Amino acid sequence: MFKPLTLFIGLRYTRAKRRTGFISFITLTSILGIALGVAALITVLSVMNGFEAELRDRILGMTSHASITGSEGELHNWESLQDALKTEPRVKGWAPYVEGQAMINSGQRVSGSLLRGILPDFEPRVSEVATRLVTGNLSHLKAGEFGIILGAELAEHLGVVTGDKVTVITPQVTPTPAGILPRLKRFTVVGIFHVGMFEYDRNMALINLDDAKRLFSLDDAISGLRLKVDDVFYARQIAREIGPKLPGEYMVTDWTQAHSNFFKAIQTEKRVMFIILLLIVAVAAFNIVSTLVMVVTDKRADIAILRTQGMAPLSVMAIFIVLGTVIGLFGTLVGGIGGVLLALNVETVVPAIEKLFGVQFLSADVYYISELPSKLIWGDVYRITGVAFILSILATLYPAWQASRIRPAEELRYE
Repeated sequence: MFKPLTLFIGLRYTRAKRRTGFISFITLTSILGIALGVAALITVLSVMNGFEAELRDRILGMTSHASITGSEGELHNWESLQDALKTEPRVKGWAPYVEGQAMINSGQRVSGSLLRGILPDFEPRVSEVATRLVTGNLSHLKAGEFGIILGAELAEHLGVVTGDKVTVITPQVTPTPAGILPRLKRFTVVGIFHVGMFEYDRNMALINLDDAKRLFSLDDAISGLRLKVDDVFYARQIAREIGPKLPGEYMVTDWTQAHSNFFKAIQTEKRVMFIILLLIVAVAAFNIVSTLVMVVTDKRADIAILRTQGMAPLSVMAIFIVLGTVIGLFGTLVGGIGGVLLALNVETVVPAIEKLFGVQFLSADVYYISELPSKLIWGDVYRITGVAFILSILATLYPAWQASRIRPAEELRYE
């Protein structure tokens, strides 16, 4: 079927003569259409992969991979659990914490916040907050000195900097002769962190664990232990394995229980986006149909002459399959290369476009993060280019079949 002659003729038809220059133009637009569709699909999926990876890293950089709490939401004598955790090879670190809601006030400004009590020596084992500090240090959170580290957006909202005083108001109440009053305490801002995620930069503050216990009236109890495991994708399995080994009845939860719907939504969005953009590639691929139909119409007399010289219908089909395959191959290659180059340089190209037109594509308070990340996965590239090339080949079958049905006698009757 695919003999040297059919390959030669098929490749020759990719270059039109001057009188059929329009067909050559249509061929070029078909190639560009496939290239643009493939490049767009690779770039969009790479951006979505980067967005998902960036969110996962930032969320898990501030929250625990897994956590251990008591049956009533409090954990007593957490030190006794350390021996059991040391025997778990997949647990890389743990840190106690106290967590609660509070209001933070500075002058006329007030904001709700998640208040987390930590131990400065333990916290770096389970989170990246120590590397995200703009000013100050975790060691400045000393027990009894009531220091506080604020998220950058929260500090900006309150209008405070390192060294300023803020008032923390908790839901717990204190009975006084004047009545029941909310518990409040003055804290000194000893640091500011910037994660790059609005949810944490705007709504989180850190204090010392002992100060948090006093503030929330927990005595010797804590909210729980935060754990870091060696592989976040196996956090659920590891959490299930740890639970029965602990000396007592405890609740062991993992990050997928708190954020599973969020990441499932991203996966669903990726699949839908893949299908939508694949339709663009399909439309571009089926432009090949119109191109080949025009070529077949233009070459009817040539086809008839080839048939009279003994060329079989399958060989005629092969000519136009070769022509359409070449169009699809060039479009896929150009789009694949362009998409890979754009995906690898999105973090450079997008800021340049934002600066040129004075716009911001991602607002941090809406999209969690303010930069447009990109993560190229070669499996996606192979899948996209493969599907585009197959669609291109399928688009050649009908015009090629029509060409093979041309009857030489009818076509040459008036030649």
